[in-house]
Amino acid sequence: MNHNQPPYDDPRIFNLPWFQNNGPGAGPPFGGPPGQSGGQQPGFPGGQQQVSAPSSPPPPFTPQMPQTQKSQGDFSVYAVDPGAIQRCLFQFTYIWLRWDSFWFFPIFVGRQSIAGFRWQRNRWVYYGVDLNNVQSFQCY
Repeated sequence: MNHNQPPYDDPRIFNLPWFQNNGPGAGPPFGGPPGQSGGQQPGFPGGQQQVSAPSSPPPPFTPQMPQTQKSQGDFSVYAVDPGAIQRCLFQFTYIWLRWDSFWFFPIFVGRQSIAGFRWQRNRWVYYGVDLNNVQSFQCY
């Protein structure tokens, strides 16, 4: 990756299943996980597995919302921009929105939005949100 290039231009982002036939710019699948509309969900190149919800629940605690944007203990707190939150891809992440907070497992980061799985009612539910609504987050 060219370090002068914005992180959202990283071609690895477009290896997610919903980009396989549409190419970059197809946008995040906010309508639901790929493959639910009757089409076959393609896998990753090179035989990697499809993107799916985590097989385990998130950590059994609710973190405190950070007061500063600096590294704290075993986790990191970043400013909310695509490049920062991209570091949380495929990791348990606690998200604070303007109106809510929850455990999240991001699988897509776009220029203005993130998508993944939200822990809700003791199960993972597909979810997408505009980055402007994210106040803070922590990756674990």
